[in-house]
Amino acid sequence: MYMKQANNSTTPRILLIYTGGTIGMIENPETGRLQAFKFAFLEENMPELKRLSFNVDSIQFAPPVDSSNITISHWLELAEIIESRQNDYDGFVVLHGTDTMSYTSSALSFLLKGLGKPVILTGSQLPIGRLRTDGKENLLTALQIAAARDEQGKPMVPEVCIYFNTNLMRGNRTVKVSADQFDAFVSYNYPILAHAGIDICFNTKHIQHQEDSFGFTTHRALERNISLLHLFPGITEEVVRSILTAPKLRGVVLESYGSGNAPTEDWFINLLQDAIKKEIVIVNVTQCQTGSVEMNRYETGARLAEIGVASGYDMTSETAITKLMFLLAQSLTPQEVAFHMEHSICGELTRND
Repeated sequence: MYMKQANNSTTPRILLIYTGGTIGMIENPETGRLQAFKFAFLEENMPELKRLSFNVDSIQFAPPVDSSNITISHWLELAEIIESRQNDYDGFVVLHGTDTMSYTSSALSFLLKGLGKPVILTGSQLPIGRLRTDGKENLLTALQIAAARDEQGKPMVPEVCIYFNTNLMRGNRTVKVSADQFDAFVSYNYPILAHAGIDICFNTKHIQHQEDSFGFTTHRALERNISLLHLFPGITEEVVRSILTAPKLRGVVLESYGSGNAPTEDWFINLLQDAIKKEIVIVNVTQCQTGSVEMNRYETGARLAEIGVASGYDMTSETAITKLMFLLAQSLTPQEVAFHMEHSICGELTRND
């Protein structure tokens, strides 16, 4: 069901957080390279911000951070900023570089689980100062979505999302698919939550609402000792061994073929099994852009399930990595972590059983 935003007399307050990225950058006249600029640059180039029918405050990272330099520490800082201001604002918009935006939105979806307020990440492929920039529309619409309320005065989208090029997507369902097109992000395995045309139409059926009794639980830790193992034909035993025996390793996201298939050579299975015996959690996700892991469909996948590899179902790699970081930082056994990796926490996966 799609519905338009309801009119509501209460004036929302939105906090705009600028972390860095192309949307707030300007060309150096001497080198032609893009450099981070002060946040006031956005206001100077967007007089439309003054015409919004709600209140917008802003803060920025000092200094701004290119998204390729985003770290776990920045995710925790963002979560802390939002947590400390949760009672002062009705929604949050995070301006972020596109390269790692899917990772950040996924991490925030777990760190802010139960917040019950909009946290909308957006950015642009071209700086705000460019004539043909996509930044203005992305920012203005993200702000409007963060401020949108239903007839009861509740937020239309009380979850962590990415808005980009007319589409609002659940943050932990997105992947970046283009380096040079305005439609840089897609949500392959889950419907979009809203589409901005003449009106902003919300897909209410697929928006996740937390029960009031659930409550907001803050999380201030993520496990850093995670690795990604991407399979390819000809991968050697030495390469796999070097990843699975890395010092302090606690979790691995295995990017397998198709519906969760992997080599069945003894050396490969034995290395995975040895890692699991050492209490390293291994989660299987597919390299395919769409679809889900079904390890019991073929024998090659069934071998992984037999030795204790967890299924990531239709999670993106970005989400599987950040979810594993989140769970391993909790007081959980490896078996409990594996169990929760296979079950949805905040709408990040759909089971197919």
